[in-house]
Amino acid sequence: MRMENNHKLEDEVGTEYDFSKKKGGVRGKYVERYRTGTNVVLLDPDVAQAFPTSDSVNEALRLLIQISQRQKV
Repeated sequence: MRMENNHKLEDEVGTEYDFSKKKGGVRGKYVERYRTGTNVVLLDPDVAQAFPTSDSVNEALRLLIQISQRQKV
């Protein structure tokens, strides 16, 4: 036996979440702090397959830095 669900689905967020009536909020307050502390790089699929983790990418780049510094001397 199936129970009937009489609850209406609402498309809108409840009134307790109406942030337009709240005071003191600032949109984008921390955006600059976030940008300075974040460095996101998108890898091409073939590179991502070779270096699947951020640790593997960092290790490979550090080795490349060491090689390039030795070549300069």
